[in-house]
Amino acid sequence: MVAGAQGEPGLTTLPPLRFKPARDSAFRRELRERADAYLAGAATHRFADWRMWAKSLALAGLATLLYVLALNASGVAMFVACYVACLVTAMVLAMNSLHDGAHSAMFRTGRWNRLLTRLVSVPVGVDTDFWTIRHVHFHHTYANVEGYDLDTEPNPFLRQTPYQAWSPQYRYQYLYWPLVAALSLPYLNWYGDWLDRFGKTPVVVHSRLQGWRGWAAFLGWKLAHVALVLALPIWLLHGSGIGWGTVLGAYLLGQMLASCALVALILGTHWAEVEFFQPGQDGSLPHDWYQHTFYTACDWTPKPRALRWLGYWLGGLNLHLTHHLFPTWNHRHYPALARIIAELAPRHGLVYRKIGYRELHASQQQFLRAMGQRPLKD
Repeated sequence: MVAGAQGEPGLTTLPPLRFKPARDSAFRRELRERADAYLAGAATHRFADWRMWAKSLALAGLATLLYVLALNASGVAMFVACYVACLVTAMVLAMNSLHDGAHSAMFRTGRWNRLLTRLVSVPVGVDTDFWTIRHVHFHHTYANVEGYDLDTEPNPFLRQTPYQAWSPQYRYQYLYWPLVAALSLPYLNWYGDWLDRFGKTPVVVHSRLQGWRGWAAFLGWKLAHVALVLALPIWLLHGSGIGWGTVLGAYLLGQMLASCALVALILGTHWAEVEFFQPGQDGSLPHDWYQHTFYTACDWTPKPRALRWLGYWLGGLNLHLTHHLFPTWNHRHYPALARIIAELAPRHGLVYRKIGYRELHASQQQFLRAMGQRPLKD
């Protein structure tokens, strides 16, 4: 697997990075055989089925209902409650459909997957072209690799790898990280996407949409987001005592709650007792990609069993190691695939970890504290 492209002059690119070949991996071979046997035994396919489409339609219907109620609110309290709930529901919809669509796991046809991600992204606000590249091409391929996993790139707020420079504020990151999690979605919408668009990150060189077509699509969907979640509510509600400041405040609150819920439940899967890597001088890593996935991710499951429904509404993202091994499979298959992985991994010397959320949170806090300490070499 190779990262980087030559791209256009002046755009940020990355040098090539290679894992050891996995062609001769006995684990890879047996895992594929068992997964194929599972599909054959269930007489099904790796994409979504009618139950997943029904879940997505139900969430879309609920988000639409909450939006209509917000636009017809008779007071500030009702508006804020319905509007914020709408944005949170839109994020849940994205977790259950946009994410699978970005991995080509909702429909058999790429065009339908791309259309789905674009439509579902409008109330969320992210540019799905750039997000898909950032998530699928960089994060999934190079999880926890310094300089290649853009989800862990250096920033002034979180120190996420032992290879990053230290600053005094990181001592307190274990305390303030929920605020960083809450601001992640607004940051991506209103700053990160624009850095990508202007070629300040390695993302844009991998986009299908270059030149004026890329700019037109980017600006068109950003304007659609603003029109739907800000301009229309402000215009319709200005005469009912709900001013633009209230709409803006509710928008920020809704985005922060949606962002915090997603990041808090998912981010620790790449922090909990995992490893981080820095490429060698020849641009290589000392293991294959399948081994890398076990080194850098874990699964978690809600406990007690009465909370198992939470994984269903998270779009299966709690089974995160499973998702990384089978990114192009719809999340309806993750429980069965996780059982296969748990059985096969020990046979091949791989450590499969499936923990509870309390353990995940405790490991997450331990990691943030450790990364917040000043390294001895400093």
